[in-house]
This record gives sequence, C-alpha cells and structure tokens, in this order.
Amino acid sequence: MKLRITPLNIIGAAGLGLAVFNLLTAKDNAPRQIDMSGFYLLILGCLILVTFITDLIFRFTLKDLKKIWLVESIFIVITVILIIIIRKIA
Repeated sequence: MKLRITPLNIIGAAGLGLAVFNLLTAKDNAPRQIDMSGFYLLILGCLILVTFITDLIFRFTLKDLKKIWLVESIFIVITVILIIIIRKIA
C-alpha cells in the first residue's frame, strides 16, 4: 500500500493536532492557547471525520495523484471562500 499525502490529509492532521493539544494542555499554563469549549471540540472532531471521508471519496474516484492534489486544493479554497462569505453575512 502506497502512502500518498494529500491536502485533505494535511488539513485533517492539523485539526487533529489542534484537538489533541487543546485536550491535553492545562488551561492555566497556556496563556496563548485558543479557548475551545467541548462543543467546539465536537465540531472540530466532526470536521476531521468529514475531511477523512471526503479524502477517501476523492481517492476512489481519482487515481492520479496530481489530479487528487488539484481537486482537493480547489475543494479547500472553495470551502474557505464559502466560510468567509457566510461569516460576512451572519
């Protein structure tokens, strides 16, 4: 089995690292820590799961690694643009 790193893997790993960091650090000892309640950690966990499933879907539909990188990068950019638009409206 080949190990193929994709943009959604990188995003998922960063999210998982942030979640683990917030769960394991003491709240009093980390003054620059992002304050995340349990609800936000649950949403972050769901987003990590969605990125994992989306990455699997892209891997099964596209076999070429260059196409996977292109499609997943476009997917991430469109998602970020939609999040910015929704935050401006709300």
